[in-house]
Amino acid sequence: MENANTENTAEQTAQEQAAGAGGQETVNALEEMFKACRQQLTIEIPADVVHEEQESLVQRYSKEARVPGFRKGKVPPGMVRTRFSDQIREQLLENLVPQYYRVAVMSGGYKPISSPHITDLKAEPGQAISFTASFDVMPEFELGDYKSLKVDMPEIKVSDEQVEAEIQALQERQASYDPVEEDRGLADGDFAQVSFQASPKDEAAEKKESEQAAQKPVQMEDILVEIGAPNTVAEFSENLRGAKAGEERKFDVVYAQDFHDHRLAGKTLAYTVKMNGVKKKTLPELNDAFAKELSPEFDTVDHLRKAIRENLEAQLRHSAEHEAKEKLVDQLIAKHDFPVPASMVEHQIDLRLERGLRALAAQGMRTEDMRRLDFRKLRAAQSEAAIKEVRSGLLLSKVADSENIQVTDEELDQEVFSLAAQTNQAPEEVRKTLNEDHGMERIRARLRSEKALNFLYSQSQ
Repeated sequence: MENANTENTAEQTAQEQAAGAGGQETVNALEEMFKACRQQLTIEIPADVVHEEQESLVQRYSKEARVPGFRKGKVPPGMVRTRFSDQIREQLLENLVPQYYRVAVMSGGYKPISSPHITDLKAEPGQAISFTASFDVMPEFELGDYKSLKVDMPEIKVSDEQVEAEIQALQERQASYDPVEEDRGLADGDFAQVSFQASPKDEAAEKKESEQAAQKPVQMEDILVEIGAPNTVAEFSENLRGAKAGEERKFDVVYAQDFHDHRLAGKTLAYTVKMNGVKKKTLPELNDAFAKELSPEFDTVDHLRKAIRENLEAQLRHSAEHEAKEKLVDQLIAKHDFPVPASMVEHQIDLRLERGLRALAAQGMRTEDMRRLDFRKLRAAQSEAAIKEVRSGLLLSKVADSENIQVTDEELDQEVFSLAAQTNQAPEEVRKTLNEDHGMERIRARLRSEKALNFLYSQSQ
């Protein structure tokens, strides 16, 4: 039997977010907004239809059921009704409720965009079945003035200092690390070539280690640590200054609660560090040979500088265009006040969380750590942004309709080829996967919205 609770989930998410942001008035406003995009139907299935379907199921069970003491196909109907009453009732509802829901929707001219939420189900033996089905529909609104939207584009200018900073970064990446020949200890600016072991010292970690037994310490080989550098953990610089190759030093590191690596944040680790060598960083000389080594297309350092400047200008232009488009969307939304469906908001929250979790995984967060996250709070925090994204999507779709903006098959194919390249799959495999869950339609809709936004951007200049 068709059933869905996305409306309730979205309302709960929005309520939690609103309760923290604006109190009960905001909660009430969100509830009213979601209700404005929801239709509710009370549907009744006639008793004679229910009786006919039930008898058909009884006959089927009589032929197929296996009951001790009776040959297959010879089980009396009375025994079937008693022995399989729950299964017959469940099958009866699965057969009739979706069927009558679809008929009611079609006869009423509704266009649901979510699965129905079934409530108030009444199904007594020998009586008509009645139930209430609620579902989301698209909001109806008129597209207002959108061609007068304006945004100012900043002047795109790259300074000589920015270019030189990029060149210095390239030199840093091409630097060599050479052994220090003189017999001396580590000093600021040197690089310690070390191997180390690290074990957690906090009580919780030790208890967990004793319970799970034999937890191996973290071990790294031949790591370079810059002494005295701002991005080097202070305890490493303090405890390794003066050390020479072959020495071993032990010390603790207390990581702050806001340490950038969440795996270490708030923890205390005991380190055993072995000095393998002392090294100095040597930057390559900035000359034409350096430019050619970076790429054959750079004949001289001046060519390199020109390419860097053009690349920085392109980045700034892209960033400015992205910011301008965000302002255009904000202006477009400000001109239109209409409700959005709960199911669409919920779907958008799902997408935002999925992207966020993928980013956390890419940063090294373990699956077990992700499971400990407070997803109710995470979902509530995404509610406002999700509502904005749903509104902007609906508005841009209206703009595309008004301007007859379409996505060609060639543009869709190009997107499929791009996805295939990103995932190392054949385009045919990507297309097949997308077709299985309406992915192609979603991509077409996204590309159409992007083209509509590009149209608004071109009109705003």
